[in-house]
Amino acid sequence: MSLPAFLRIARQGDEGIVPVLYRRVPCKRRGGVRFTLKGQSSFNMVMITNVGGSGNVKAAWIRGSRTRTWLPMNRNWGANWQSSIDLRNQRLSFKLTLVDGKTLEFLNVVPSTWKFGQTFASTRQFF
Repeated sequence: MSLPAFLRIARQGDEGIVPVLYRRVPCKRRGGVRFTLKGQSSFNMVMITNVGGSGNVKAAWIRGSRTRTWLPMNRNWGANWQSSIDLRNQRLSFKLTLVDGKTLEFLNVVPSTWKFGQTFASTRQFF
């Protein structure tokens, strides 16, 4: 932060710890939620981006085309969620719940021909 900007919120000579209040505000995003696939055969990591609404993913699940149930994913760090199930050569679907309780399913958003490093955009979005 530049000194002039910092001095707008703190008194010069008495900088110390400056209390800052944050407030999340809903936002509209263009396009759908995006899923970037990372990892390797036994470790799937999915970076979930372009999330509208509250924008804060509370829980994520993944399901392969040969999987009968939604499998919970664990937050790795930031927008990255992981699972240890081998889902290669399957279409992938995701289910997301935001901190405000809204839940959406993104069915077959990733084709069975996917490779690690690719990003796929859904047509659905939180509002």
